[in-house]
Amino acid sequence: MDKIPMTAGGFQALTEELRHRQQVERQRIIQAIAEARAHGDLSENAEYHSAKEQQSLNEGRIAELEDKVSRAEVIDISKLSGSTIKFGATVKLIDDDTEEEKVYQIVGDSEADVKGGKVSISSPIARALIGKKTGDSIEVNTPGGGKSYEILEVAYR
Repeated sequence: MDKIPMTAGGFQALTEELRHRQQVERQRIIQAIAEARAHGDLSENAEYHSAKEQQSLNEGRIAELEDKVSRAEVIDISKLSGSTIKFGATVKLIDDDTEEEKVYQIVGDSEADVKGGKVSISSPIARALIGKKTGDSIEVNTPGGGKSYEILEVAYR
């Protein structure tokens, strides 16, 4: 089993979703199934089939979350430092073409949110950044074509 790197915040979000699905959603779905059962004939009961489908999806997500939580390798970013980019780094870049500045934090796959400035460790931009330092230039192959960036700042916060 491979470990899944993630930040403390990402781990907390996963465990909170797992708790919610186990303690709140599971009970709500069981109640919905019981109510639908009370309506009689199950073979043509759309509410029953819908509730059973919700139950299946919820249990699948619970299994997925339990797997991720059990394999999580929580990395405390506050204890990291240095000028080389690695997991957890917050990197300020400037697009060589548009002169637009962007700030990204390199996080685990399940925490990625590009609009929120968090890129997955397995994304093309993160793979291009790993091991680089302030002042280095990188080339990233994106679906829209190649992009060129210069690294302005590396921080761990």
